[in-house]
Amino acid sequence: MANEKQQSGLMFNALTAGSKIVGNIAADSDFRIDGLIEGDLQCTGKVVIGEAGRVKGTIVCQHAEIMGLLEGKIKCHQQLSLRSSGKIQGDVHTKTLIVEPGAIFNGTCSMGAEKAAAPAAEPAK
Repeated sequence: MANEKQQSGLMFNALTAGSKIVGNIAADSDFRIDGLIEGDLQCTGKVVIGEAGRVKGTIVCQHAEIMGLLEGKIKCHQQLSLRSSGKIQGDVHTKTLIVEPGAIFNGTCSMGAEKAAAPAAEPAK
């Protein structure tokens, strides 16, 4: 029964405004951040950083919606939406990126599936 609720999006985690977590977090369902996280977040669902939310660290997730501030890195396996009030300072790796007018993005972005490293070429004889 709990698994059905997680899949339908009825269950999620939230960090409310005025709250702060220092450390790493692992979440098996969606996670909304309206407070401050200093550390890494691994989430099997969607991560939402609200307008008052701030993350200083690395995020790994399936989907993300950024309306607040991310300082660090994000690896989003599917879609990352950077809303008009959002700001990213750092590196992004995602399959799909949506950036609304007014959003701020300072960093690097790589899109698409990760590729295996090419084998080193043999020196010419």
